Parts: sequence; structure tokens; C-alpha cells
Amino acid sequence: MGSVQIGTTILAAAITAVAVWLAVRAVMKMTAVIRLGQPDPTRSADKGARVRAMLTETVGHTRMLRWSLVGAAHWFVMVGFVVLSLLVLEAYFEVVSPTGGLPLIGGWAVYGLVTEWIGILGLVSILILIGIRLRNRPTRPGGRSRFTGSTMWQGYFVEAVVLGVLVMGFVIRGFKVATDHFEYPAWATPLSHAVGAALPGWETGVSIAALIKISISMIWVIVISLNVTMGVAWHRFLAFPNIFFKRDPAGKVSGLGALRPMTSQGKPLDFEEADPESDQFGVAQVEQFTWKGLLDFSTCTECGRCQSQCPAWNTGKPLSPKLLILSLRDHAYAKAPYLLAGGGKDLTGEEKATAAQLAHLDVLTLAEAEKPLIGDAEAGGVIDPDVLWSCTTCGACVEQCPVDIEHVDHIVDMRRYQVLIESSFPSEAGVMLRNLENKGNPWGAPQNTREDWTKGLDFEVPRVGEVEDFEYLFWVGCAGAFEDRAKKTTRAVATLLNEAGVSFAILGEGETCSGDPARRIGNEFVFQMLAQQNVETLNEAFEGREPAKRKIVATCPHCFNTLGNEYGQLGGEFEVVHHTQLLAHLVATGRLTPVQPVDGGVTYHDPCYLGRHNRVFAPPREVLGSAISGNGSAGDGADAGLIEMPRNSERSFCCGAGGARMWMEEKIGKRVNVDRVEEAMSTGAKTVAVGCPFCSTMLSDGVNGKGAGEQVEVIDVASVLLRSVRPQRPAAGREDEPVGG
Repeated sequence: MGSVQIGTTILAAAITAVAVWLAVRAVMKMTAVIRLGQPDPTRSADKGARVRAMLTETVGHTRMLRWSLVGAAHWFVMVGFVVLSLLVLEAYFEVVSPTGGLPLIGGWAVYGLVTEWIGILGLVSILILIGIRLRNRPTRPGGRSRFTGSTMWQGYFVEAVVLGVLVMGFVIRGFKVATDHFEYPAWATPLSHAVGAALPGWETGVSIAALIKISISMIWVIVISLNVTMGVAWHRFLAFPNIFFKRDPAGKVSGLGALRPMTSQGKPLDFEEADPESDQFGVAQVEQFTWKGLLDFSTCTECGRCQSQCPAWNTGKPLSPKLLILSLRDHAYAKAPYLLAGGGKDLTGEEKATAAQLAHLDVLTLAEAEKPLIGDAEAGGVIDPDVLWSCTTCGACVEQCPVDIEHVDHIVDMRRYQVLIESSFPSEAGVMLRNLENKGNPWGAPQNTREDWTKGLDFEVPRVGEVEDFEYLFWVGCAGAFEDRAKKTTRAVATLLNEAGVSFAILGEGETCSGDPARRIGNEFVFQMLAQQNVETLNEAFEGREPAKRKIVATCPHCFNTLGNEYGQLGGEFEVVHHTQLLAHLVATGRLTPVQPVDGGVTYHDPCYLGRHNRVFAPPREVLGSAISGNGSAGDGADAGLIEMPRNSERSFCCGAGGARMWMEEKIGKRVNVDRVEEAMSTGAKTVAVGCPFCSTMLSDGVNGKGAGEQVEVIDVASVLLRSVRPQRPAAGREDEPVGG
């Protein structure tokens, strides 16, 4: 060992020791912060499914590859980080000796080949990612970037480190080639040999280059260890546990569909026995999130995919799912010293720590501890109320997040405390909540008018209890019973079911609101009151039937989601289908035959709670495909001439009505429904087909607001099919006209 090698060895050992010490300290700090969260025993069940989901999403890169170029580039960088860590390890042998290498596998040609090409593809990929980041920089002209609000220096730093490590790897190999100490043939390592041909035969260069490579790597470790909120770096470690512990490892998209029930100390809250002084009602302090919530916040990569898809952000609202998560993360870590010292407020608002416990804390930490979780700029809140109430719970953020952060659950948990304890929510939503409590529907319509939609039909609509048997219980829903446009859809579905010979019955006045708007706004108490009443009614209607034969068809995706995904939490197990699913089946089996083609072009708007939350994309398109062609064959829609909007299926843009936004004024930025209507109109289609009464209302209002009510019609998929099946008796009038009788 020469003097240079002695020096490089000492320096490599010193910087590595510092980096390891800081990394251990950082991991201990992050673990301590995450453990401050509330218990959540549901996160450890079905470990086999969790391992499979984690490997599928990480190794398979299933989320990232939805964005093909960036996904592929990120995959090679990820694989490069894992595999080429062996080359960083090898550098420790090379600082000691220019001829050093990994024992056992160091001279294996296959190892040389694999690491060479991973390095080459990693270099290309990191340059692509750098280019994408620069092209989408927040300061660029042309509007908002998905990186707006991200800590940009951290992204540039991480990418520069990756680039530097990869380059130095080839420099080391090049020096080994130049000094004739390289173990691998040119056919396996072409770039290394090309670099070697350009470098001098300087043996000491191997050790110096190895030291530089180690230094770059350890500086990266030191920097991220000193910045525990640096999600753009830490996500490469935290993504694995965050995906492993996601809510539903077997689901197609965890964190969508059903909401998590309200819990206190890890147990579902029983409202009959709950006490606000001893039980947690929603989230009022950052430490009241579950430990998985705090892990979510720590894992955020700041990539901004959630932000780029969010309807609120895209229409000028203050909500960015990314910035909300980052605000919660930064607050949690800034408040952590206070909490770890024993500080915190109990459920009555009293301080738990003694003055002696808090005496060593600095003034900034104590100030952070006093911040309200929800509050405007004057109150110094972590999350502004306008941010909290802008969310439509459409799930676009959850759908796009590559590390399975559950934004919607966290937003609703904060809403729950605001509604149930603070009684703080947009005033106009109060009317809706009072109507739900007093009338059983958000419009406040009399219960005895729930069956008025049946008037004027040329067949009798059977009621549960009046018929001995039925195959489907037709869940009409509040909109379908009371809202004029939605009543046309209800009548069209009933007519089609009757035409197809499907045995069905309705609850009539026995039905009440599913509770979806109450739950999404945060009023879990009203939701449970309504849901328990409905579960009791439905169980009685299906008495004696096994769960597989308790079939419900619903026209509203919000009811469809609530009945099918959430009533199980309250003892209601039903097989729930959306009407487009049932209609697609009836067309495919020849029980309904479209004969009249639809003219003027048709585009389809995916309702968030049908598509993204429940993955029902094909059936409505199959129905429309058969109606457009008028030949009775259920195609995939595209083959039959369905005109897709640019944002469709998983990336469909919200109508703006979800999350109880249907009953709140939209006062900030551009209206979400107008943005979506402009996209629909840009297709040139004369018919905008929908599968949700909320979407129908919002898009119809948007079309009328654009003054295009005579040129573009918003109509449910069922009514499109009915016009094709019974052209001599089309659905009575346009769906945006009032319904008589």
C-alpha cells in the first residue's frame, strides 16, 4: 500500500464513519417521530399479500410505468441504485489497492456485463430525469408545474449525486483498463474500455477516483441525514414499508373506495358509548394521525404527480395534495421535540407535560407546538380551511401516488374533527346536513315523494314486500328520486330492466340517503345514523338470502360505493353493481338490443366514484359502443366511435361535486365543472354521456353556463341506451329539461 492509498483509505474510513453515525441518528429520529402516531392494528394483516404488493409496485414499478418515459427512466435509476451499491462497496477495496475488487464475484464476466449496462442505462436515465425536472421547473413560462412547492435544490442534489456516482464508476473502470488491471472483456464492458482508451495509465488514479466516488456517496448520506424531511431522497428507503403497510394490499388501488372508519386508540369508534373527553373524534393535532399517516408524510417524494392531477389545484384552488402532505410532514418533525419531551394536549386541551419537561425546548419548537392544525393565516394554522374544504375526494392524488400515500383518508380525518367537535365547515353545507338528519335526503324533499318518479311509466314498478321474489333490489338514491334530471335516468333504468325481463323491486319510502355526503364532509355521526337505518332495512328486505344473492343495482356511484364498500363496516354485506354494469351484461347476453345508432358523436365522462374509486371503466363504454353502432354488439366504445376526452379512465377529471362539494359554493378559482365541460366540448361530440347524477347536474350546469345547451346534451348512459333500444319511444325530452309528473 503506497502513501496515496494510505491517505485515501483513511479519508474514506473517516467520511464513512461520520455518514454512518449521522444516518443511524437520523433513522432513530424518524422512527421516534413515526411512533408518535396513533395505533393502527389493521396494517399488519395478510403479510403475504403485502409482500407481493410491495414487490409488484417496487420491482415491477407498476405505478411509475403509467408515465412510460419517466417510469422507465426511474426504474433504471432505482435498479442502478440497488445493484451499483456493490460498486460503491467495491470502491472501498480500490482505495486500498488500484487492483482491488470485490471478492468472489469481482472477476465474474456476467457481473461485469450486468453492472456495465445498468450503469450505461442509469446514466441515460438520470440525464432524462434531470431534463424532465428542468423542463418542468416551477419558474418556467407556461403555467403551474407539478414541481411547484417542491424543494428543488434537493431534487437537483440527488440527481447530481446519482450522476456523479455513475460517472466515477466508469472513471474507475477506465483507469483499470488503462493500467491493464481490468478483469472484464471489451464485449462485456464496452463503455469502460472506451473510457480507458482515453485515460492515461495512472494506477493512483484508481484509488483517487474511488475516494471521490465514496465521498460523493457519503456526502449524500450526510446531507439526507441532516435533513430528515428530505423525502426526495428518503423515499427510496421508506417507499418499501409505506407500500407494505398500505390499507388494502389486495386492492387495485389502496386508499380509494371505502373510507377508514373513525378510530380512537386504534379501535373503531362506537358513537353510542363515545365521549369527546376520552375518545378521539377525527384529527385535531398532527400526533393524532395514525403512525401510518406519519409514515405517509415522511415518504412523500415531492414528485407532484398528485398535484398535477388534482382538480382543485388545476382550477386555481389553494389545495395541492402534495403541499398538504409536505405541510403536515414539516409540522410533525418541527413539533416532534416537544412531543418526545412529553408534551402534547389531552382531549380536553390541557397540557400533559410539566414545565420542567419542556424547559430545554427552544422557542421555535414551542411556537410550532401551539399552531392549530387547521387555521387561516391570521390563526397561524398548518392547513388553511380553504385547502381542507377544496377537496372533492376524487382520489386522483391517491391513484397517482407512486408510494401509496392515502391523502383522502387524512383529509377526511381532519374534516371529522372540524365538523363534529368544532362545528366549523362551509355554512351552505349546514343546510344539507340538517336535511339529512331531519328528512333523510340532502334536498329536504318530503319522504312521501320518493316514489313520484314512477308516475307515467307504462308498467308497474314493484315494491319490496309487495312481491314474493326479485333478483335485484333497485337502489334509487336521493338524486334519482328527487332531482329532475336524475329522475329521467331512474325511469330509463327501470324501463330497460323491465324491457329485459329483469326481476327487480324498490324500497320506495323505506329508502333513505346512503350517507355518502355526510361521511365525506366529515359528519361520521350522521353517516352512521343513516347507514345503520339502511342496513337494517336492507337486511330485512333480503332476509333469508345468502350474501351472494343479496343483489343491489344503483345508478349513483356514490351510493354504489357506500353500499358496496362501506356498509360491510356496519354489518351490511351485499353484492352491489352499478347500472352500467348490469346494462352491459344485458346487452352482451342479447336481452337488450340496440337498433337505432346515436348520431352527432358521443364522449363519456368517467365519474370518480365509479371509475377511479371502483375501477369500473369498461361497462359504460360497452353500453355506449353498442348504442353508438346500433347493432347490438357491445364493443369497447372506441371501436364503435366513442370519442374519448384527453383525460379519461384513471386520469379522468372530476366534475367538482364529490366530497360533499355538491352542496358547497365554489368561490375560488375557475369552476371545476366548467373546466371539464370545456374539455368535453373540445371533442366535438354532441352528446356527453355520464354515469352519475352528480356529474349530470354539474356538467349540465357547465354546458348551460357556456351557452351551449342547444348544441351539447348531457345525458346518462342508460338514457342513451334506451333511445337506441326503443327509438319509437325515446326518453322523455332532454335530460337537462324538467321532468313532469
